[in-house]
Amino acid sequence: MGVTAKWAGSRLLLRRLRDVMAGGGTPQERLDRIAKLIARDMVAEVCSIYVRRAGDVLELFATEGLKPEAVHATRLRVGEGIVGDIAAHSRPTALADAQSHPNFAYRPETGEEAYKSLMGVPILRGGRVLGVLAVQNRTSRAYTDEEVEVMETIAMVVAELVASGEVVQRREQAPADGIAMTPLRLDAVKLNAGLAMGRAVLHRPYVPVGRLIAEDEAQEQERLAEALSAMHRSLDDMVDQADVDGAGDHVDILKTYRMIAQDRGWIRRIGEAISTGLTAEGAVVRVQDETRARMKDVEDSYLRERLLDLEDLAYRLLQHLAGGPEQMAAAQGDLPEDAILVARNMGPAELLDYDRARLRGLVLEEGSATSHVAIVARALEIPVLGRVKNIVDRVEAFDRIIVDANNGVCFVRPGEDFRAAFETSMRTFQEKREAYRRERDLPSVSRDGVALELMMNAGLLIDMPHLHESGACGIGLYRTEVPFMVRSDFPDVDTQTDLYARILDQADGKEVVFRTLDIGGDKVLPYFQSSDEENPAMGWRAIRIAMDRPGLLRTQLRAMLRAAGERPISIMFPMVADLTEFEYARRLLMKELRRAEERGGPAPGRVKVGAMLEVPSLAFQIRAMAGRADFLSVGSNDLMQFLFASDRGNPRLDGRYDPLSPPALAFLAHVVREADAARIPLSVCGEMAGDPIQAMALIGLGLRRLSMAPAAIGPVRTMVRSLHVAATGAFTESLLDARGHSLRARLAGFARDHGVVL
Repeated sequence: MGVTAKWAGSRLLLRRLRDVMAGGGTPQERLDRIAKLIARDMVAEVCSIYVRRAGDVLELFATEGLKPEAVHATRLRVGEGIVGDIAAHSRPTALADAQSHPNFAYRPETGEEAYKSLMGVPILRGGRVLGVLAVQNRTSRAYTDEEVEVMETIAMVVAELVASGEVVQRREQAPADGIAMTPLRLDAVKLNAGLAMGRAVLHRPYVPVGRLIAEDEAQEQERLAEALSAMHRSLDDMVDQADVDGAGDHVDILKTYRMIAQDRGWIRRIGEAISTGLTAEGAVVRVQDETRARMKDVEDSYLRERLLDLEDLAYRLLQHLAGGPEQMAAAQGDLPEDAILVARNMGPAELLDYDRARLRGLVLEEGSATSHVAIVARALEIPVLGRVKNIVDRVEAFDRIIVDANNGVCFVRPGEDFRAAFETSMRTFQEKREAYRRERDLPSVSRDGVALELMMNAGLLIDMPHLHESGACGIGLYRTEVPFMVRSDFPDVDTQTDLYARILDQADGKEVVFRTLDIGGDKVLPYFQSSDEENPAMGWRAIRIAMDRPGLLRTQLRAMLRAAGERPISIMFPMVADLTEFEYARRLLMKELRRAEERGGPAPGRVKVGAMLEVPSLAFQIRAMAGRADFLSVGSNDLMQFLFASDRGNPRLDGRYDPLSPPALAFLAHVVREADAARIPLSVCGEMAGDPIQAMALIGLGLRRLSMAPAAIGPVRTMVRSLHVAATGAFTESLLDARGHSLRARLAGFARDHGVVL
């Protein structure tokens, strides 16, 4: 059967529905006629339409086949019964024996005990579940995939009537926390540091669809092709402009996004939806709703990012079908001067649609530090908060909102006194930043003349300008895996060589310590297959993957050596647990170095090779590394996790163990002594190095090289210049045998008594 014949019945039913919706009568009368029409054409004894009310209640609004008195009397919670489960998960369900299903919820007032089989689909609009459309049959019926698809298409049409507000004339107001005038404090995850205050702009992209039911399929297919071509041209222009503005990781993201726009499977599904009788706009919305429903069940970060890009592209395609991107520009013409963008999530191109001069911050319900939109926001220097639970539903348009991305919190509808206090904090913060910027060339030397090396952590090209802005001595940790995580495939040697060369060029002679790929655990490459593990943080990751897949490591080492040319280069291997792992990786590096020399290419002036000390076992082999390792760097984040057997990603354990506790400081003191005995330079490149009081303790233990986030360099430099290292060392040494959960208060008291600026 051809596609045209296959969907002929669907198109006829859609036209009948269109006539009912355009006809006279009250909204309730139209819903009743729709239920009768669907039951007849789907050959079902029952058709029921449930509408979602306030408080996550599904109310039976119309039925053909169930008892009439059940209308407006039967109610289910979202998640309750089969109908509630359909609403909760935004996905269709077809059951030949519904009554035997564990989710079946019997309502005696409906008389549905007479009906055995059930098929239901969510009524979706803009990604939100507005209700459920269900049919039932007396006998056991195996509903086909085609029938389910027809029901999903019908539900789209019903959604237009439900969403219009005519059906529910008096909506109950949900007693949702934070709505109306109540101030609200919401915890978040910091995706890009900074402070911002302004008016909330809700990013709920919606383009009026107009007609859903097509008159001429061929004409709709032609409109789709024209809109796709126009969208591809506009994306080409966006990528070209980004290239002109300056190369960076966000440019690679936009190029990947442009490639996704040509996804044949996505385009094919839209074309097939048109064949069911929908307009081009209706087909795009249909596929967009399917994408949103899939996102709810996907936990893999890469797949979610890909689905988000497809949702964003569907929105852009709707713009072109509606007349072009000027529709978006017109909608954003009233953007406030101090806009704080609030969204569930966004694609990278969506952010660029807004006037950058007016954007002050971004708050997301979802998001991660390596999500495409977060990386683009960092390139624009916009503070970003992620994982703010239910923010879209708890904020009204133009609400006042404060973004404290330094501390991972946002405040909705803060009072006037609080806003005034925060304005003072913002001014103070900005003044401090300016002061740190003015002092960036001051030496990091203590009051008693001890010089400290303050280095910077980085992971993207867009971080590189901070190297000179902060006055850092160099980059003590360049996380090479981050650019790999935002690509759709593994970059070849030439691509990696170009990336590393640009990093070294921008470092302008300052040292850059490249850490080889630290993948695995929570850092997954989408194109690299790995099995599920019970304890991924302690599983197959980092150097362990490199030993089992040496080709990956050799490719990366080859690119680094090529990028260096005749310049010196420093390379560090992550998560080394014992000496044999380090020696294996070092041998691969030496092989690549000999290979480069044999080919007659330029050789680096010097190759320094080191290891990350993150696994406690390595602390007992430091002396054995003498003559083999040129340096060691403590990764305090993972080290503390393994030292205390405390998952740092588990919120229940957050703050339970303090790195300024006696066992932590005693362990670090042991590492410093062993490194000194082996004459191996030692540094710290984890979060401890960037916190002034913790950095003070590290200096007291004997550390002289610290690597941290760019924003932390100014405060730590100020602390160093106010510090007397000898006195701090003596005091820290006296604490190593102390008792107690934390030594933080005693260290803070020492700083206060000795004029140390924290």
